Amino acid sequence: MKFSNGYWMTREGYEVLSPYEIHDVRVNDNAITVFATHRHLEHRGNTLNEPLMTMEFSSPKADIIKAKFYHHKGRKRQSPDSFELYTEGLAPVSIDNNDEFVSLTSGDTTVKITKANPVTITYTHKGRVLTGSGTRQTAFVKAQDGKHHFREQLNLAVGETVYGLGERFSAFVKNGQVVDIWNEDGGTASEQAYKNIPFYVTNRGYGVFVNHPELVSFEVASEKVSKTQFSVAGEQLEYYLIGGDTLKDVLGGYTSLTGKPALPPAWTFGLWLTTSFTTNYDEETVNSFIDGMADRDLPLAVFHFDCFWMKEYQWCDFEWDERVFPDPKGMLERLKAKGLKICVWINPYIAQRSPLFDEGMERGYLLKRPDGSVWQWDLWQYGMGIVDFTNPDACKWFGDKLRALVDMGVDSFKTDFGERIPTDVVYYDGSDPQQMHNYYTQLYNKVVFEVLEEKLGAGEAALFARSATAGGQQFPVHWGGDCEATYESMAESLRGGLSLGLSGFGFWSHDIGGFEQSATPDLYKRWVAFGLLSSHSRLHGSTSYRVPWLFDEEAVDVLRRFTKLKLSLMPYLYGQAVQSSRLGLPMMRAMVLEYPNDRTADYLDRQYMLGDSLLVAPIFNDQGQSAYYLPQGQWTHFLTGEKVQGGVWRDENYDYFGLPLFVKENSIIPVGSANDRPDYDYAKGVSFHVFELADGEAASVSVPDIHGETSLTANASRSGGTISFEASGSTGWSVVLRGASTVSAVDGGTFEPSEQGVVIVPEKGATKLSIRL
Repeated sequence: MKFSNGYWMTREGYEVLSPYEIHDVRVNDNAITVFATHRHLEHRGNTLNEPLMTMEFSSPKADIIKAKFYHHKGRKRQSPDSFELYTEGLAPVSIDNNDEFVSLTSGDTTVKITKANPVTITYTHKGRVLTGSGTRQTAFVKAQDGKHHFREQLNLAVGETVYGLGERFSAFVKNGQVVDIWNEDGGTASEQAYKNIPFYVTNRGYGVFVNHPELVSFEVASEKVSKTQFSVAGEQLEYYLIGGDTLKDVLGGYTSLTGKPALPPAWTFGLWLTTSFTTNYDEETVNSFIDGMADRDLPLAVFHFDCFWMKEYQWCDFEWDERVFPDPKGMLERLKAKGLKICVWINPYIAQRSPLFDEGMERGYLLKRPDGSVWQWDLWQYGMGIVDFTNPDACKWFGDKLRALVDMGVDSFKTDFGERIPTDVVYYDGSDPQQMHNYYTQLYNKVVFEVLEEKLGAGEAALFARSATAGGQQFPVHWGGDCEATYESMAESLRGGLSLGLSGFGFWSHDIGGFEQSATPDLYKRWVAFGLLSSHSRLHGSTSYRVPWLFDEEAVDVLRRFTKLKLSLMPYLYGQAVQSSRLGLPMMRAMVLEYPNDRTADYLDRQYMLGDSLLVAPIFNDQGQSAYYLPQGQWTHFLTGEKVQGGVWRDENYDYFGLPLFVKENSIIPVGSANDRPDYDYAKGVSFHVFELADGEAASVSVPDIHGETSLTANASRSGGTISFEASGSTGWSVVLRGASTVSAVDGGTFEPSEQGVVIVPEKGATKLSIRL
């Protein structure tokens, strides 16, 4: 939201009140309160009939500075007045209060406020300036119509780039964009977003989290081209400046505040297949797809039933449509006997034709209008109402419908919608509708996730969610919503996923082949490679099926190739998933996150790191042309073994069975002994592929079990011409020195050459190897 008219003037109807000089500072053990005037006080009479700005600074955790600014502090804010944060009091801080400034330091991050005009707020980390605000930046914006706002403008340095703000499909670098944090159902081809997160990071190594669930308006180098501005309606503003040595530390700090991503069950990383949306299907159709996949040696982990598992006009009633699924419990038992997990579609809306509508209306479980009637409209479902998740009884009522489905054999729910939440409603607990618009999805997904945890056990819950707000990363998995079957939409989906990853979310997926329209065989095969090298992989469409043989026979082979590749990489991928969950990092990482000192990485949005070590560059054209960048270092193509010295752009052509998939130097990639399912004993028969271990370097990797606990740890180090390798926790492993043609000798094992490199098998019971090159 803009308040200025160019550089000099303020827009008509607004008065901008910025801190001019500090009148007083109050200090306690772990916080400071600053009172600032809006002009110079020439005499005591100037203290009359004049407002002050109250600015409070504290720290909930090390390296996180909380800034809270007030005009009138007593103006009541209804719930939810903030996001749910994981804090336990205040962190230890050091405070310096002198004649020139007052500062507060938490960990290595400091905020300093100067006392004389011009008042400046400066944030630093280990003495390095991160950002700050100065003259006419921080402000209470007084409106003639009484609709006041609070704003902050934080400085952007030359070359500074801004990322995040949720799953945004516009340009990856947010500079120059106007971003309103307001969840909407807008597909992947617009400036709207399903997952709006009031948190951004920059390539200078800090993050800013605006703790307001309601509409937050960001002007990112737009209203003022050297500032990031954010504003909220009302008389107060609260935000957190998060510092760290790296962007990874910043994401870790943010997710320690708003919640770490839960670790999805191992089975969720396999291939998902759906009925698609408006297609016709019954049990026979479903079986033809599942058996067709098995007959073609296409490992399938999850089958998803989309909306029409229920009768039309009745979403949701949580009852199977007996016209096409006369024996749902038996059907699910038969499908699960084939080794499949089951997911079904739901949304938080109750159509008027649903038998549940009257029940919800009578019991007060649906959102109401101010006159006490049920809020309804015909968009999406005729006469639909919306479940009021601020009512504990409504949560139990909704949850009980899901519990019955879990008892029937359902393992997961696709929690669709949750964005079109009206503001002309009354909530059971009196929540503010403006503040609930974005926050509603958090309550919705939390109810569903907790039902799955209750019924299936801790660590077994997984959603396939579309909408989210800050903290939603705790309830994975999330997918990118309604994309088109075009290369442009494939690329915009990736931009959205990378932006979401820089907003604190760990796990993300997208509709392989595109949701709207039907993909060409060419596009389908390229999207398959991208999809199977994402954290989660789902074949889903709108009006047409997504089984590969409907495209061409080569599509079957391509899907088999990349599905089995992903499953064989599960010891690596699930290890990275564990890391994502514990550290708050995305599995699919924008290059700037892994290579913050490589300025080329700042703008890269058509490639990513899949975990610490794998670089993926999907192909976005029907010519098979790839254009990608390799940062400095020695890289090895995982599929072909080609070695490339980094620091270069590369242009190559690939057939459908390949794409740029490189491993960075000094890496160990554990490759599993199975490629037919995602959940197996990753340590049993694991092969440790060692890539370009340089003299004086070391590498390590942990292999988890399917519950995320460490099963096997491997360490490798090189000194001169000798590599020392040690594995502890299990036996039956081997080592592959990728790209090596031979070695001189191995102490503790035997070796033989292979196409990929030298394979080394330890002697029985051995845990250490000494490999002389």
